[in-house]
Amino acid sequence: MDPILLRRLNAERRARRAVIHVTELEGGRDRIVREGDTVAGPLGSAIDAAFLSGKSGLVEAEGRHFFLNVHLPPARIVVIGAVHISQALAVVAKVSGYDLSVIDPRTAFATEERFAGVDLVADWPEDVLKVRPLDRYTALVAVTHDPKIDDFPLRQALESGCFYVGALGSRKTHARRMERLLAAGVPQAMLERISAPIGLDIGAASPAEIAVAIMAEIIQAFRRRNLRAEERP
Repeated sequence: MDPILLRRLNAERRARRAVIHVTELEGGRDRIVREGDTVAGPLGSAIDAAFLSGKSGLVEAEGRHFFLNVHLPPARIVVIGAVHISQALAVVAKVSGYDLSVIDPRTAFATEERFAGVDLVADWPEDVLKVRPLDRYTALVAVTHDPKIDDFPLRQALESGCFYVGALGSRKTHARRMERLLAAGVPQAMLERISAPIGLDIGAASPAEIAVAIMAEIIQAFRRRNLRAEERP
């Protein structure tokens, strides 16, 4: 690879931006395509499919052959609330190949005994997210039912363009949440991105079943994400 392209590739990966290294096999020409860039024709369609699947491979477009080397930032889940659902979700996320962190300032809940082997931070989300910012390859799951804990990270997730934003609660609870966030200046169109009630509708009842429903919805959101969504700085 050209040293200039290699430096750009490494810079994009450090910044947690998805890119594909496209190499034309016949001529050896190569380039870097960032997620969201527009590439016309069949090659563009193949590139979009590769971004969504995350799989590298050979493609043929307009009589030419290309190798698409896909570099996606590791998708991660940030859970606000060290509750029973979070315990189950940590297990399901690991099996599904997603990194997961739990943030909860309530030290009675956020204990190593309850979350052994999990990236657990017993602090306020406002403080944690300053040093561990959200991004487009992060799913935010808010499950405390406490506006003092949940509302700030929900706003941050929407403003950061997280590919999934979900919040636990009944429709009545979510309606009050929407009123609070709207009063705080979050645009209505942005608020409509919040998945609530959280998770796919599979009739889940137990914490483990709810965790499965949430994980399924996260996977669906990631694999069907809008590749042309505006990337915020």
